Amino acid sequence: MLKLAKYLKKYRKQVIIGPIFKLIEAIFELIVPIITAKMIDNGVRTGNIGYVWRMGGIMLLLGVTGLCSALICQKLASIASQGFGTVVRSELYKHINTFSHAEIDRFGTPSLITRMTNDINQLQYAVAMLIRLVIRAPFLAVGAIVMAMLVDFPLSVVFLIATPLIAFVLYIIMTRSVPFFRVMQKKLDAISLVTREGLSGVRVIRAFSKQKNEEERFNAAADDQTGTAIRVGKLSALLNPLTYTIMNFAIIAIVWFGGWRVDSGGMTQGEVIAFVNYMTQTLLAMIVVANLVVTFTKAAASATRVNEVFETVSSVAEPIGASVTPVPNAPKIQFKNVSFSYDGPDKYAVKNLDFSILPGETVGIIGGTGSGKSTLINLIPRFYDVSSGEILIDGVDVREYSFDALRGQIGMVPQEAVLFSGTIESNLRFGKRDATEKEIEKALKIAQAYEFVSALPQGLQSPVNQGGKNFSGGQKQRLTIARALVGSPQILILDDSASALDFATDAALRKSIQKETSGMTVLMVSQRASTIRRADKIIVLDDGEVAGIGTHEQLLESCQVYQEICLSQLSKEEVSTK
Repeated sequence: MLKLAKYLKKYRKQVIIGPIFKLIEAIFELIVPIITAKMIDNGVRTGNIGYVWRMGGIMLLLGVTGLCSALICQKLASIASQGFGTVVRSELYKHINTFSHAEIDRFGTPSLITRMTNDINQLQYAVAMLIRLVIRAPFLAVGAIVMAMLVDFPLSVVFLIATPLIAFVLYIIMTRSVPFFRVMQKKLDAISLVTREGLSGVRVIRAFSKQKNEEERFNAAADDQTGTAIRVGKLSALLNPLTYTIMNFAIIAIVWFGGWRVDSGGMTQGEVIAFVNYMTQTLLAMIVVANLVVTFTKAAASATRVNEVFETVSSVAEPIGASVTPVPNAPKIQFKNVSFSYDGPDKYAVKNLDFSILPGETVGIIGGTGSGKSTLINLIPRFYDVSSGEILIDGVDVREYSFDALRGQIGMVPQEAVLFSGTIESNLRFGKRDATEKEIEKALKIAQAYEFVSALPQGLQSPVNQGGKNFSGGQKQRLTIARALVGSPQILILDDSASALDFATDAALRKSIQKETSGMTVLMVSQRASTIRRADKIIVLDDGEVAGIGTHEQLLESCQVYQEICLSQLSKEEVSTK
């Protein structure tokens, strides 16, 4: 947790002043039993009503002052804890955005969401408790014992016996329950994972009528977490009965032996009452300390998880102060003996890729499922770094570009069409905020989306639900293609981005891209041979390696893999037709 303390620097004043006010409240709380004793001994016992009223007024003043101190501390604790949580959450989100796809894959989206929400909430609560109770509770526990000893030292032996017993009970229960709190945080990740999959895939679940299966998965994850919580609850349930039993026996001892002391003239009735109050204060303060141990244990587990994210450095490092000069007459994109592995050197997703793409070329990339098509194109904008070899853009290694310079010249349309909540216009301006209406209109026309967008009642201002759920798959794909085209990128990458389009729209899209994007280097990843057959160059992948490079006609003669793909999708007449 100390590593996260730097985010409290802005709230140093609240962290220092807040406990001081809480300490004032605790001091007044320790004074109240003494005043109560005096009120009983000097007022009630002697019938001095005026003295009772005066002491009552002092008690009221102490209570009001203590309340005001507590409220001030509460406000300062709220400001500091909420501010701390906001800063940590913002910094964590900012840091996550520096991750490459590899780090996102390693942590998993559900775990990152849990760390940004539940774990940081635990830390916020710990900061609030730090300001409000960390000084007050121990001070009150020790202070009550000291005050009791000052009132009557012989009778304070009861405190010296009862307090260690209470502390022992708290220690036993805490040491057995604390490890479970760490486990519970991990099990929350599992619940988040199942919940996210169930809600995001609700259409698939309903299509296969698997609601019962998903309910069982969720119940299993929830029951697992519940089982741990119940075990903790059973241990924690012993806390109050055992501690209150010890306290009640201590109070009986105070009253019993206090009676003897009163009879012998060593104590007054009021002092016995003060002793009982101090015993109660000691117990309550120690229970608060025990709860603080639980709170900070949870916070420590959460802090470890949050720090794990902060301490993770992206495997794709951005060069500082990068400034590159393109090499004249160099290929637009060049792969030099590139290999890449997700899981270490034993299993390569792509290997020994070696080819060049000239400026303005339209290149098709085709291959079977798992052949490495998406991996290949994800290496170009440095979503991952190559394991070996190098990728050049304009003759310069992509690792020498700043992210803005590299990705600013690439228009990426991912395999999964992703739209953000807002409007169609806000989505289209995602890559270029200052895009003109003409640029947006041109992009929509190229992407074959202009017609259906114009037919909407609100046009470009039509709302987009989360994930674009209010549009069909084909409409989402066309809008994501238009979004990539708005910025007029030098390189356009389409990762199987027309899979949801009918053949007529797909053909119109390819024709429009070829006609309207002269000078733009286009990479089209597709499972359809008909989509890429008219490309200037076709790269055929098989098990992560290049099986052939050439035009449609050349590959039909020289590449068996390409022949098999074409013949599996087209008739012999269609295959041979230009």
